[in-house]
Formats: sequence, structure tokens, C-alpha cells
Amino acid sequence: MEVLQLRAGLLRRTRQFFDREGVLEVETPILGRATVTDPHIDSIPAGDGYLQTSPEFAMKRLLAAGSGSIFQITKAFRRGETGRRHNPEFTMLEWYRVGFDHHRLMDDVEALLHDLLDTGVSERHTYGATFRDYVGIDPHTAEARDLQSAAARMGVSVGAPTKLSREDWLNLLMAQVIEPRLGERAPVFVYDFPKELAALAKIRHEGGGLAERFELYFHGTELANGYHELTDAQEQRERFESDLALREMLGRETVEADPNLLAAIEAGLPDCSGVAVGFDRLVMIAAGKTSLDEVLSFPTSRA
Repeated sequence: MEVLQLRAGLLRRTRQFFDREGVLEVETPILGRATVTDPHIDSIPAGDGYLQTSPEFAMKRLLAAGSGSIFQITKAFRRGETGRRHNPEFTMLEWYRVGFDHHRLMDDVEALLHDLLDTGVSERHTYGATFRDYVGIDPHTAEARDLQSAAARMGVSVGAPTKLSREDWLNLLMAQVIEPRLGERAPVFVYDFPKELAALAKIRHEGGGLAERFELYFHGTELANGYHELTDAQEQRERFESDLALREMLGRETVEADPNLLAAIEAGLPDCSGVAVGFDRLVMIAAGKTSLDEVLSFPTSRA
């Protein structure tokens, strides 16, 4: 009951924060005809569509229709994601600020965390500096074999021999070496990712290309993932096609790029930044727990 009351209080204060900021609360479908193309995320089919892995695509359609800055607290679903910090059904807080870049959005996230968790000033480090500090390698210039050698040096095992891409090694080192050590004292933002990890973020092309993206870590847990959003429909289409080709190579389910999202971006997505926060993880930290099972009314094992 204490955790239920804590969650209710955090939800109430979240809505109060956005109300003060003049950000509109919206609802979008949980069941949609299209789904994410991300090669590393599997959706859950339902009826004639999919349970949504996040409200991102539908919220961007609202932005393109002139909604202005918006937020949503919703259920999201990802097949096979079960563990101490994962549950196939989870609560996501997602919001978009029109006219913000990723730095201004980090300010927004920091202010919300202060309201909810009474945190102080957050630390901010570039992705490059973070890798140099914790792994001793430049992630923007290192090749896959260099990253593999660094992983071996730091005791990272991938089990059976396998051929991993440069992107795979970057993600593995972040997850196993860096992430557990971040945010011990204060929340830590890691920003300006390699362009290969842009996802749906804009790429700043000077200096070899940096993705205007950030992730937030606190107590060794990833809490948020934010982008200065890509607004070029053709580039978005090409990224979807690249994702789908990789999904096929990995033997994952074939999906279709969302035509409604592409049409919305083509019609005119305003310059904006957006962020998704794992709300259950936020509750877990607020409650001083170490597992999502301790803060969900009914985790999948008991649903």
C-alpha cells in the first residue's frame, strides 16, 4: 500500500508540473496498426495491429497537426523484456517541447526530477568523454575490433563467439561497464551520441556527425532517453529502411514503416525535442527498491 500511495503521489505531482509549464496532456492509441522498426525491440501483436512500444509515433502526428507542447502517461508493451528492470507491460511518461533542443529538454527533465525525487543539480557529460573516462577509448573513432578489445580488457563476455557490429559493441560497453557506475550521487545526463546511435534524433554534421540525443542515469539505472527530433521525412524514411534491413538480417519479425508518421513529418513536424521516462523505474528509485516487481501492483509473473 505504501508503494501504491507513493506512485499515486508521483503521478499527481507529474501532472501538476506539466500544468504549471502549460504542456497539454494527451491520449493516443495503445493499439495501433503500425509499430516501431527498431531492430532491437519486438512488439506484441494484438488483433489487427500491435500494442504500442511507446506513444511516440502518434504524439508526433499530433505535433504535426499543431498541438503544441504535449505530454502523456501511458502503458507501453515490449515482447520478451523481463527482468529486474524490465516488464513486458510498463508505464511510460513521454513529452515533447516545441522549440526546444536537447539541452533545453535536459533542463526540463532536471526540473521534473527535482520536483519528484528532490534531486539537486545533475551532472552532464558527452558520450565521448564518458567512454574515455570509463573505458579509455574514443567511441567516435574506434572501430569494432578496438571496442571488442576494450570489452575483453574489461572482462565483458558475450558468450558464444559472434560477430558484433560497432554499434553492438558500443551498446554492450555502455550497458555492462558504464551504466552501472553512473548517477551514484546525482542524476547524470550523457549526451551527443555517435551518429550510428541516432535512432530518431537529428544529426549535427560538423565534427564527423553527432546525434543530438541524451540518456539519463540515476543509481546505475537508465531513466530517460531524449532526442532533438528528426524533422526530415526523407531521412526518416531512409532510417526506417535501414532498420528493416537489419531486422531481416537478424531474423526478427517483418514490420512496415508507419506511413502515417512519415506523412505527418512530410506535412511539417515542428522543431521540437522529446523524451521518454520509464515511470516504473522512477517509482523504484523513489521507493528505494531494486526491482520493478517491488513497485508494480501485478508484474507479468502475477498478472
